[in-house]
Amino acid sequence: MGLIQIHRGDTVAVNTDTGFKVALCDIASGQDVIKYGYPIGHATRDIKKGEIVHVDNIKTNLKEKLTYEYNPSDVQTDCFNGGNILAYEREDGNIGIRNDIWIINTVGCVNKVAEKLSSLTGAFCFTHPYGCSQLGDDHMVTEKILSGLVHHPNAGGVLVLGLGCENNNIKQFKKVLGEVSPDRVKFLEVQNCEDEIARGVELINELKRYADSFTRKEVPVSRLKVGLKCGGSDGLSGITANPLVGQYTDRLVAAGGTAVLTEVPEMFGAETILMNRCVSQDVFEKTVNMINRFKEYFTSHNQVIYENPSPGNKEGGISTLEDKSLGCIQKGGMAPVVDVLDYGDYVKKCGLNLLNGPGNDMVAITNLVATGCHLILFTTGRGTPLGAPVPTVKIATNSDIASRKSGWIDFDAGPMINGEDLGDKFWDYVTEVVNGKETCNERNGYREIAIFKDGVTL
Repeated sequence: MGLIQIHRGDTVAVNTDTGFKVALCDIASGQDVIKYGYPIGHATRDIKKGEIVHVDNIKTNLKEKLTYEYNPSDVQTDCFNGGNILAYEREDGNIGIRNDIWIINTVGCVNKVAEKLSSLTGAFCFTHPYGCSQLGDDHMVTEKILSGLVHHPNAGGVLVLGLGCENNNIKQFKKVLGEVSPDRVKFLEVQNCEDEIARGVELINELKRYADSFTRKEVPVSRLKVGLKCGGSDGLSGITANPLVGQYTDRLVAAGGTAVLTEVPEMFGAETILMNRCVSQDVFEKTVNMINRFKEYFTSHNQVIYENPSPGNKEGGISTLEDKSLGCIQKGGMAPVVDVLDYGDYVKKCGLNLLNGPGNDMVAITNLVATGCHLILFTTGRGTPLGAPVPTVKIATNSDIASRKSGWIDFDAGPMINGEDLGDKFWDYVTEVVNGKETCNERNGYREIAIFKDGVTL
């Protein structure tokens, strides 16, 4: 059994075989348990040196809404020559790293029409149950997310497929979409079409001809936008895969690129680290608002804010939400936080951005795509086949899951346990994906979306 002490002030170390924590000293009942240099909860009874520290003897310290003070860290951003990538330059000035044809439904009623068109043409469709019978914020969020997908530059062409009688009908949706190229975006309302399949195929073929006019060109890596996500975490996530992604984030930001960190509930207990890396008082206050609003969301539904980690997380050695969060935020590296985005907002500033939204895997990856991320770096210790509409790079925290689920996992971060430096190898691998190398989710055809809902359905 190997043990890793992450921070010199920690009172626990991590068993490299199991991911579980082991006490490095006696810990008295009520005393904080320290990991990553921060409290991850307190002991619920006396814990002896060498004893396993887990859910039976540790409890969260988390509370509801808090007051925070801005204590800016001295975060230094080095320059990094990240080189060039190969991408498709779009007419609106954006770049795409894929040149797909997407079918975006305005409403779930036409899901099967979209699926049939996809099977006949090879265009990708992303079914969902929304777009009608929604009120208030739910309706607005659906429109924002679908609009973000239509505008996404990885799609060389988009067919917007509507029914005709829905709340989010095409006429209404166009108001949210704003200006789009008629060559790149086509609209089809199936109630007003005699043969929607024949017409849909015709429109998709037109979109294919338009998309074929684009070829990959060298552009600076500074134009790349990368989403950061973890799912099915384990006790090694904060030691291997998440820090590896954090290294990538720091390099990308230093090269002038953009990274987006979401999963707000998995910032609880580690939020002050991000707050103190904010570049200004204004960004700090946006971060405080994002954290406290999400806590209010929990309490408004009579739920405690620390109803996390999941059963799979606990089986992998994670004991409290602080334990999970302090590992989770490492995907953001050490970069300064330049902006805070609301759910469905499009990213505007280069650097590390925080994105409001839940940790649910499918909702979070959809949120990241809608905000403009070209690909997603997705760390996992338990394994998951889930994929977004964009390339979703699965990084295993341990070599066991990487070998057992090689059809899901793209990169094995497990060797970091033995001190192996994978930073350059991972940077090169992600560059290959950007330049066209297929990820497992792409080869498997696993591309899904889900939209956040918190209101009335008529």
